[in-house]
Amino acid sequence: MKLLGIGSRINHTEYGKGVVTNVTSQHYWVTFIENGLETLDLDTEFEIIEATEDDVDTVSFYEVEKSLRSILKKWSDASEVISIADKWKGGKLIMQPGDENLKSSELPIDKFFHKITMVRDRLRVMEQKINSSKNLDEQEKIDLQQYITRSYGSLTSFNVLFKLKSQQFKGQSSK
Repeated sequence: MKLLGIGSRINHTEYGKGVVTNVTSQHYWVTFIENGLETLDLDTEFEIIEATEDDVDTVSFYEVEKSLRSILKKWSDASEVISIADKWKGGKLIMQPGDENLKSSELPIDKFFHKITMVRDRLRVMEQKINSSKNLDEQEKIDLQQYITRSYGSLTSFNVLFKLKSQQFKGQSSK
């Protein structure tokens, strides 16, 4: 039996499609798109989508994982995990109308935060589609990118909800 090398792509009946990220004397370490990292015995049955040579020491697990994350982020709807700041967990958003005769509305702040992050994810996808478009000229891409940047700027009011500063909205800088 010839060993698969790191970077080989497989399809497993239970775990789905994945990439071999490490090979030991007894196991394949496979990172599956839907199920994360699993360890499979070398004699496990699966479909080989694309085999690479067994040059196990040419690519590190870290490099493969980094590449796989980049590919998944670029080509799927999967996005990074965005956490709400601890002080807001379990809280609620209360919308009180100016007219006291009208009823106020409450929404769990986690749901509101999820909707805000979905807006951001959709803006990012739009940004990628604009940048990769072959139908837009460079000036049109720049103009549309400026609208997106201004949209991010309009959303900076919600940055207080984010746990990590690096995940907050950033508008147009004054530079």
